[in-house]
Amino acid sequence: MNGSTTLTDRYIAAAMRTVPEQQRADLAAELRASIDDQIDARVEQGESRDAAERVVLTEFGDPDVLAAGYTDRRLYLIGPRLYLVWWRLLKLLLCIVLPLGVAGITLGQLIAGASIGAVIGSAVVGALSIAVHLCFWVTLVFALLERAGSGRPRGALPEWSLDHLPEPRPVGVGVADLVVTLVFLAAAAVAVLWDQLIGFVRIDGAPLPILSPGLWPWWIAGLLALIVAEAIFAVVLFRTRRWTKELAFANALIALSGAVPALYLLSQNALLNEAFFTTVIPEDSAAEVYSIVSILTGFAIVVIAGWNIVDGIVKTWRMSRSAAAGMVQGF
Repeated sequence: MNGSTTLTDRYIAAAMRTVPEQQRADLAAELRASIDDQIDARVEQGESRDAAERVVLTEFGDPDVLAAGYTDRRLYLIGPRLYLVWWRLLKLLLCIVLPLGVAGITLGQLIAGASIGAVIGSAVVGALSIAVHLCFWVTLVFALLERAGSGRPRGALPEWSLDHLPEPRPVGVGVADLVVTLVFLAAAAVAVLWDQLIGFVRIDGAPLPILSPGLWPWWIAGLLALIVAEAIFAVVLFRTRRWTKELAFANALIALSGAVPALYLLSQNALLNEAFFTTVIPEDSAAEVYSIVSILTGFAIVVIAGWNIVDGIVKTWRMSRSAAAGMVQGF
């Protein structure tokens, strides 16, 4: 494999993304040979190699369309003219709108005091409703665009060019990521100790912690140990320079080691200091505010832990695909 990525390498990698794995190596070799032959023919006619490469790849067209032709994959649910744009937009909206909608429904049900069964039921029904509406309305809009005229909708769907080739994803974790992670973890450790020993709020000279005083010292020590584990994991990840299955598993284990005890303590009213709320908030609303903050805290713990676990799994999957694409480019 070459040390630098050429336009041809990027084009082949983009074309092979949607090709079944068992066909990928053969089709990549066939495509590369075809591209090289046409480039060589143009170079023999006096063109520079770079200019010939750009002309040949442009003539090959959108790599997704080319891959569909290689594998006889049909692209006309909406119509071949708009299918890929419709599919990309629909996937993007489902990945963004659907989780946000479900999160909003769940949070609203929790604040309203609904039972766990009602919360789950509302979330499932809401997810199905949001997904159906997204699919229906996006598909309807593209169906109307498809039938609006014989030409391309002006300004909405630009012709494919080499500028649309995706940039290679960076491999590993950069120094900036490591520094930000370590600074954040150090700030979290300082905040926890400050809350317990000095207090962000003091009453009659004594600290009034936000976290329950009953967490000191052993639960707090466990939390600090977890923060140290996160820091060590960040350093190991930086030195490894890539996500692996083992690191993804360790990341999930650390996330669950923090989330599960925290949710248990929260369910026992032992995570947050109820006295803090009754002291700093008017008495007639302190209990309600404490209840809402507890729900928001639990929701945040689940979302952050879930995001952390999924993020590690996705990055591991992406790196495994990048490695596979690199092997294909070497053929």
